[in-house]
Amino acid sequence: DNIPEQFKVRGVKPLVPTDCIAEVYETGICSQITFGRYMRRGRRLAEDPKLFIQDLQFKKVPVRVYQPKAPSDGRRRGIIFFHGGGWVFGSLGKIFAGVCRYISRESESVVVSVEYRLAPEHKYPAAYEDCLHATVHFMKNLEHYGVDPARIIVSGDSAGGNLAAAVSQTLASRPDLPKLRAQILIYPGLQALDFNLPSYQQNRGVPLLFRERAAFFALQYLNGDASHVEEVLEGSHIPADIRLKYRKWVSPDNIPEQFKVRGYKPHVPHEFKAEVFEKAKESLSPTCYNVLRDDGLLYKKRLEDNGVPVTWYHLEDGFHGIISLHDYGGFSFPAGKRGLDSIVNFIKEKNLCD
Repeated sequence: DNIPEQFKVRGVKPLVPTDCIAEVYETGICSQITFGRYMRRGRRLAEDPKLFIQDLQFKKVPVRVYQPKAPSDGRRRGIIFFHGGGWVFGSLGKIFAGVCRYISRESESVVVSVEYRLAPEHKYPAAYEDCLHATVHFMKNLEHYGVDPARIIVSGDSAGGNLAAAVSQTLASRPDLPKLRAQILIYPGLQALDFNLPSYQQNRGVPLLFRERAAFFALQYLNGDASHVEEVLEGSHIPADIRLKYRKWVSPDNIPEQFKVRGYKPHVPHEFKAEVFEKAKESLSPTCYNVLRDDGLLYKKRLEDNGVPVTWYHLEDGFHGIISLHDYGGFSFPAGKRGLDSIVNFIKEKNLCD
């Protein structure tokens, strides 16, 4: 009513407000997490003539299975994929469906995408348990999908890379199941001890994942309470003895010098606060890791120190989330396509085909 009539003549119709587009309504506004989920839904992709796609449930966990329609000379590879989204976003929908379709088509593999429960409604270890249960179910029913038990790969991006690493470590002690052939971790979040590593400082304001959001998502996953984000960012959540214990693995000293030249400054952690540690202590669990480039570099070194072969691929012109946006609507990022192709090439390498 307060808008001059001259600005209302071009097709304006009075609107009766409807319900909030988000499912959760908090303190008078839609919650940012639920609104973010709404915006990420997207429409389901059109049918793919080269793939047979079906939505199922593995141990009550929703999954989407992608199977190539072309005949195969033998059993195929099986790839379990856990989507990213900071443990609070993500689904089987359009953004990650495109990634799974591409990998399934180009590598001629059976891909299982897992829709785990999300935080903060479902706190740790809900997502990890869903991923583990779905993976175990798949591994016990490989014949139904024509998958070779000697060629199973667990994969994921961002928070999904975290979950893939956790599931892989758990399955390493399961003699009743086939041994995993490999794990593929795409810009995974793997530690929550130090949010001041070089990549966190250098890329703190770079989309799609800001430094503050990394800590925010980690706390949402752990306990649904992000009120101590600032203390966690400054390092007040880790006592000195634990910091010393893990320094062998989580330290800027283990980051190659080439990644420390762009404005990195060593950080002195703030005074330890016991109440913050209580909120974040689950981050030290072997099945809970937490975000970015340096997390992958540190994990790479630790694996190699334990005699595990590692293939590492760095996208110089990439950014967090670029794989899922390799070809999304009007957006197209060549670096994302290169990243996806590097994954497909790794899957098809001889050592994964024998």
